[in-house]
Amino acid sequence: MQAAAPAVLAARRRGAATVGLAGVSRPTLASYTDVCIVVETGPEAISGSTRLKAGTAQKLVLNAFSSTLMIRLGRVYGNLMVDVRATNAKLRQRAVRLVQQAAGVDADVAERVLGDAAWDVKLAIACLRLNLSIDEAVRRLSQSSGRLSDVLGEP
Repeated sequence: MQAAAPAVLAARRRGAATVGLAGVSRPTLASYTDVCIVVETGPEAISGSTRLKAGTAQKLVLNAFSSTLMIRLGRVYGNLMVDVRATNAKLRQRAVRLVQQAAGVDADVAERVLGDAAWDVKLAIACLRLNLSIDEAVRRLSQSSGRLSDVLGEP
């Protein structure tokens, strides 16, 4: 913790909320942070290695945190990550599959509308599901802070 304390203290001085993540009970880190998440995993099978149980447990906590954050920010629709930035062929293929699944269209239609929507997955889904123009779908997504479920009138 000694190396992390200056960074945590600097963040607190700037008014940032601080969260710690530790793998031992009663970590020193807890006294420096607003919240400390403790995932007590016990000793590693290989002494001196922290990438096994402790590292895996921390990764699971961070995955859960980031998934929850993406959902709360409206970047997920159902179980689909719809804020994909289709910057290469692999991600464009993923975008096509996402639009196909969410809008119930074939790959050719999904790809055509994605092209019209500058490869914006949420925009393409809104256009297809509600039969909207690109401009109208942009307006509605903007009004809903980018939350596709709100645009589609779903909880």
